[in-house]
Amino acid sequence: MPVVALPSSPLLPGVSPVEIAYRDEGSGPPLLFLHGGWGHAFYPLEPVPGHRLLIPDRTGYGRSPRIADFPRPFHAAAQGEHERFLDALGISRCALWGHSDGAVIAARMAIANPSRYSAVVLEALHLDRVKPASRAFFTMMAEDPDGFGERVTAKLAADHGEDYWRTVIRAGGRSWLDIAATPDNDLLDRRLTELRVPTLVLHGAEDPRTEPGELDRLRREVPHAEIHLLAGAGHSPHSERASRATSAELVAAFLARVIRG
Repeated sequence: MPVVALPSSPLLPGVSPVEIAYRDEGSGPPLLFLHGGWGHAFYPLEPVPGHRLLIPDRTGYGRSPRIADFPRPFHAAAQGEHERFLDALGISRCALWGHSDGAVIAARMAIANPSRYSAVVLEALHLDRVKPASRAFFTMMAEDPDGFGERVTAKLAADHGEDYWRTVIRAGGRSWLDIAATPDNDLLDRRLTELRVPTLVLHGAEDPRTEPGELDRLRREVPHAEIHLLAGAGHSPHSERASRATSAELVAAFLARVIRG
């Protein structure tokens, strides 16, 4: 994997440079994919025809620098790192595709600087800071990551390292428990209505991380968004057997329409 050196990163304060590993596949208009809280390899994305697909390992994940904990607020810090990643590669404009935590980060980027992004795909987006149905999940991340079972932990170890994967998963769980302790805001700083770039939303109908009302709010506050609720899909439609082909087709058609005209 290639590596790009950032002068600094809000995810790793006090360190310079910060070397970010990334995947660089295909050719065409650039598309930045932002992975979720377990890393890219757990929910891998296949190449997107007609696009240069860039998939950085965020600080803390994969082949990028390791951390002991994430700074707070986590999503804002990750937003800053991804913007610096694009700067380091000399990319002034691109499309975004974010999954889970990555969707939160992508939405924040598109809201903050809409002229830089031609389109945004939001997959398994979180809006609420308090997620009662997921509290046990985040607590297991923070306190007992081995409790997810051997199949899950083997994949995490293969991506992040046998000696380290528990550290990053625990850090992610602590971040979400910390987020839930401050419920009065939301993950986008109450700026969802400011999302103006062309927006495609992919969401699994069986996503266990979704709280009642999150999708209704998205429909209400981003009326221009094209929203697809995928039957039988869970938290990662782009990588699940039953929904990955449909997800790829929807994203390809959307990007062709809004970028290529």
